[in-house]
Amino acid sequence: MSKYIEKWKQTGKNLTDGLHVHWKEEWKRQDGEKRPDYQKRVCMLLLRNTAFLLVAAALLRGAVVFWGDSVHASNTVGNRELPIYCVKTDEADGKKIALTFDAAWGNEDTKKILEILKKNNVKVTFFMTGGWVESYPEDVRAILADGHDLGNHSENHKNMSRISDAEKKEELMKVHEKVRELTGYEMFLFRPPYGDYDNAVIKVARECGYYPIQWDVETLVI
Repeated sequence: MSKYIEKWKQTGKNLTDGLHVHWKEEWKRQDGEKRPDYQKRVCMLLLRNTAFLLVAAALLRGAVVFWGDSVHASNTVGNRELPIYCVKTDEADGKKIALTFDAAWGNEDTKKILEILKKNNVKVTFFMTGGWVESYPEDVRAILADGHDLGNHSENHKNMSRISDAEKKEELMKVHEKVRELTGYEMFLFRPPYGDYDNAVIKVARECGYYPIQWDVETLVI
């Protein structure tokens, strides 16, 4: 994920191309394919094709401008501000996806996940809540040490559109400071809990120096 952000930052250019997802035939569920077999095949495709997460504007139009260390992004449909869903890259094979994990409710599987990722040379993003960071600081360090991105998933996993702008900022910056103090890492990717966002959520996230990130494939419903 950070690979592409740094590449764009160095160019200093606006990204104004409309972006969308191209589904490959291999990702579709085949006629007669049983659900468990499909889930297993998708997992294999994820591990085979995963690179770094895709950062840029999605859907109809987008623009990203880098001024100093601040983030200014505008991706709109009508009057609705949008987070980043995906980005089309210029790499030859075109087979790049972003694999992410939300870390909010336990660490029973964290070690095993890291082992699998390392074995397959896959880098991902872990979006973490403040409570998870406090509860599992060694896991946070291990994730970063393995070369993965650390992402912000808010302090308390609230519906961000239902709280004030001041509370939104607090939800973002409390966990930001915890991670910075723990690891020295300055997070810049934010996934709203429950995928809940409105224009105010996007605006506050950008003001705090964050790229709002959403998903475009939900593995829980595959």
